[in-house]
Amino acid sequence: MINIVRHPIDVQEVLRSVQVPEAGAIDIFVGTTRNHSSGKEVLSLEYEAYEPMALKEMEKIENKVRSRWAVHRFAMVHRVGRVGIGEASIVIAVSASHRREAFEACHYAIDTLKREVPIWKREIFADGEMWVGFQGEEPQE
Repeated sequence: MINIVRHPIDVQEVLRSVQVPEAGAIDIFVGTTRNHSSGKEVLSLEYEAYEPMALKEMEKIENKVRSRWAVHRFAMVHRVGRVGIGEASIVIAVSASHRREAFEACHYAIDTLKREVPIWKREIFADGEMWVGFQGEEPQE
């Protein structure tokens, strides 16, 4: 499951999409909107994407994950548009027979997405807004 959506992400649906009987581990990453950044109160985030290219790059990430780790299923769903505090903007789920593969694949996927996929984030503050990051940035830990 690779998708870009304009509505709240159903985390349970993403989780179900990677569940298989042979999986001994599922790692799931849920990136949410926090209420602060750069010492300011964040009201919401807004994401924009060049969707055709973003989807292709997300598929490349899945292909790289599958070539490096023995994963059973892989899912990556990113939301665009306005995302409120506490809401998910990205959900990545990976199932594998063992936890190490699931953890490492999920970690690689989010870091690579942040660096390579043309999706941009704008932080909305009470006193203004600011575009954050750029393609090619080093991901925040």
